[in-house]
Amino acid sequence: MSNPGQQQLPLPVQLRDDATFDNFLPMAGTRALTAALRAQAAGSGEAIIYIYGPAGVGKSHLLQASCHLAGSGTLYLPLGELAGCGPEEVVQGIESLDLVCLDDVDRVLGRPDWELALFNLCNRARQRGCALLVAGNAAPRALVLDLPDLRSRLAWGIVYQLAQAADEEKIGILQFRAQRRGLALSREVCSYVVSRAARDMEALLALLDTLDHASLVERRALSIPFVREVLGW
Repeated sequence: MSNPGQQQLPLPVQLRDDATFDNFLPMAGTRALTAALRAQAAGSGEAIIYIYGPAGVGKSHLLQASCHLAGSGTLYLPLGELAGCGPEEVVQGIESLDLVCLDDVDRVLGRPDWELALFNLCNRARQRGCALLVAGNAAPRALVLDLPDLRSRLAWGIVYQLAQAADEEKIGILQFRAQRRGLALSREVCSYVVSRAARDMEALLALLDTLDHASLVERRALSIPFVREVLGW
């Protein structure tokens, strides 16, 4: 029975339509990771994969992409949004699925109820053949938690670091995503945006949304003067 003060589990989380592998440009440092994720989603890869890195590097995109690729029998859980729910209500019985993706695991650590629930889920998933894809802000060995056995469970499989993209990589990603939208975005304009925008890719891609919308509304090409006008730079 859940505590009266705990929120009830909200409606199932909807995956973003654009969070797919086809919409993710693999760089030299991420090709091994995307290959491992594709194999896991196909049912032939690692039982547990753990991804870590700072906010805005694409962890959530990759977790949702795995769910899209795997199809039915998968579940994406953004634990930062579900931290106010009773953990057993969130994870009860989900080991019967083929793939469970746990995002922002660090957001619920330090809480005994959540740590125990995740520890038990790892054990049940291994017994039932349910693959786990977990994302956090630090490697398992560096996570701040109270249950050492949970740390070892999270490191059962393979661990990948997803680093912040370099500026040159960001330019490539912006052009790739713009091309996927049918939006003409020159290298010169990309370089201008990258040099002035926030450092994380999520913020950059949000700016791309803004520029795409403005270009459609104004029926203007994305030149540096137009970008400066739209973004107030």
